[in-house]
Amino acid sequence: MDHTAHDHTAHDRATHEGRAEHGGHAGASWGTAVKATLHCLTGCAIGEILGMAIGTALLWGNVPTMVLAIALAFLFGYSFTLFAVRRAGLDLKTAIKVALAADTVSIAVMELVDNAIIAFTPGAMDAELSDALFWSALLGGFAVAFLITTPVNKWMIGRGKGHAVVHAYH
Repeated sequence: MDHTAHDHTAHDRATHEGRAEHGGHAGASWGTAVKATLHCLTGCAIGEILGMAIGTALLWGNVPTMVLAIALAFLFGYSFTLFAVRRAGLDLKTAIKVALAADTVSIAVMELVDNAIIAFTPGAMDAELSDALFWSALLGGFAVAFLITTPVNKWMIGRGKGHAVVHAYH
């Protein structure tokens, strides 16, 4: 069989490989997954810390404090993406859809892990803002959540989901 008709130049291979990466067949790099997770963690951490601090300062019970912290984590997590894609020129309705598609699973996994660690760390939910236990449980939860969420984001981005949706607008 004559393969001369199939002369693949370096440009053709690069173009083909680029399509495979964007199509999700080649997977995502760990660097991309780490950046996406850090982006998500930043918004989540701001909301989570704010919610835990407000609930603790107001002497709320564990459940209302966690509900507020989770709600604010989603709000801040989504808002980071929402503002970025709005700056890229998307209308509000499309920007909201992109933010929801990009961040929902990542934030949900992060919040599940982080709040489980806080809830199951003895005394953490009863600690005050001035207690080292409060901050160590909260920050330790973020660290573990980052380690668990990064592979989830890598898997999703490699399939054209999650933060891969945002990359079309950068």
